[in-house]
Amino acid sequence: MIEKAHLVAAGVEESAWLGTKQILASGTAMAIASSSRPASGSEHLFAHALELYGPGKTMHGEQCAMGSLPSMYLHGGDWQMLENTYKKINLSTRAEDYGISEENAIKALMKAHSIRPERLTILGNTDLSYSAARKALEITGIIG
Repeated sequence: MIEKAHLVAAGVEESAWLGTKQILASGTAMAIASSSRPASGSEHLFAHALELYGPGKTMHGEQCAMGSLPSMYLHGGDWQMLENTYKKINLSTRAEDYGISEENAIKALMKAHSIRPERLTILGNTDLSYSAARKALEITGIIG
């Protein structure tokens, strides 16, 4: 998807095939594992926490995209590459664009680990501090 992001656009058949291929691969991984774990990391925990604290006007996939940026940042990975990919497909990752308050975004990142505590992710097993959550969201442009 990253390499072919330039092909993703409304009304473009190739876009549907690119998305479908990824969904099938994800579904296959979950079937093999008998768990949603292969497709549900810290970005999904953030999305589910947003749903609890105030999702605004977002779809689950948009929430996951937002969550992927601070997750990648916390991993020390190339979160800017993800952000650039989202820009290519005109996907905003700014909380305010979806009616999500900064406070709800911060609270969601702080508490996301508790959504599925049996799943260890980069978010750890205790709450992120307010300042750490705020910093990760500000640096990645989700808030601020």
